[in-house]
Amino acid sequence: MLLALVLNVALVWAVYRWVGRARRTPDLGRWVLPTMALKLLATGVSITVLSEDAGYFLVWADRLSEQLWQAPGQWLRMLPTDEFHWGRWHLVFHGFSNTLFLIKVLSALNLASLGNALLNGCYLSLFSFICSWELVRLLRLRWPAATPGSVVVGFLLWPTVVYWTSGLTKESLLVGSGALVLALVIRLAYADGRRGWLVLGLLAAVVLHFKMRYFFAIVLFGCLAGLGLIRVVQHLGGARSRVVQALLLLALLSGGAWVAGEISPVFRANKFTSQLQRNYSDLLKISEGRPHLEYPDLKPTTESVVLHSPQAAFNTLTRPWPWEGRSVLYRLAGLENLGLLVALGAAAVAAVRGRAGQLPFALVLALLVYCLVLAVLLGLTTPNLGTLNRYRVTFLPFLLVLLLQNDYAATLLRRFRL
Repeated sequence: MLLALVLNVALVWAVYRWVGRARRTPDLGRWVLPTMALKLLATGVSITVLSEDAGYFLVWADRLSEQLWQAPGQWLRMLPTDEFHWGRWHLVFHGFSNTLFLIKVLSALNLASLGNALLNGCYLSLFSFICSWELVRLLRLRWPAATPGSVVVGFLLWPTVVYWTSGLTKESLLVGSGALVLALVIRLAYADGRRGWLVLGLLAAVVLHFKMRYFFAIVLFGCLAGLGLIRVVQHLGGARSRVVQALLLLALLSGGAWVAGEISPVFRANKFTSQLQRNYSDLLKISEGRPHLEYPDLKPTTESVVLHSPQAAFNTLTRPWPWEGRSVLYRLAGLENLGLLVALGAAAVAAVRGRAGQLPFALVLALLVYCLVLAVLLGLTTPNLGTLNRYRVTFLPFLLVLLLQNDYAATLLRRFRL
């Protein structure tokens, strides 16, 4: 009890100090407390209607915490493994399990929360919130002429993003670590200053993001590595045209995919398309009777995947429609998708008219490729619309940052002092 009290007092003090710093963000500081309150409200709702997955996390986290208290050395030896054994309790996973990783995180957080679900949910929500706000602050300070309010909307106000990144969800750590990775890469690529601690912080954020969903993380890391390559070439005096920047990014991603395929057969085209088809078929079987996507002609070949990619990306961004599904949640998700379509249309018109925004082209290109690749992958592997709406939170806030950069969106956001 004493340890928990000390840890929580230290956390409250640290958050208080951070809030004071965040509120000094030019123009946007006024939004720190309202968005934090919204985050904590969503956390309370998610804990009130605790999901089956969240309950599972808590039960096993308590068992790991028991081991931590009684045999800390054994707990430490368990951390890098995919197995947990304690008394009559046994939990075994294969591969990179984000479920087991999250349980390990919660078992450590139990030192402060004493197993309280609400406190654990608040810890994860605050992590996601602080990482997202650091991205807001960085964009505002680095590119004042851009629209940093887009990050506030995308990460901290967009309904499904707020809900799924609050409480005892994998997305809390996934999206928070993704925002932190992007913020630190921007610092290293575009800002001067001390780099040693930035590199260490980036490595920690990279490990966390990889642990939470490794396949999607690889796509983000590849795109940001392409951004880094472009910046290096620019420092050497090249890559001034957009065509050259796009070619550099494409070359790095293509080369990386080839190297990955040589290292592990998991990343080879035939293995990848077969696994994609298998995931789609397995999830389709359990989606009968509920709103879902169907691709009758999808085959486990590269050609078929490429041909279905535009439809898959469109489905990921637009489904469910407001009239699909009988529950209120489906209707709300459909209305949110209409708002996303409006943002997509406005961004397209602005791009055609040369009013797309002030962010560097290389950064926009890297994030856009990341969003499109994930939209295709999710659209092809996740036929259940409810699950799809949750999983797309992985990239949706990054896409919203891009869509709300244009002059039309910036004018609208300024009316709300964003």
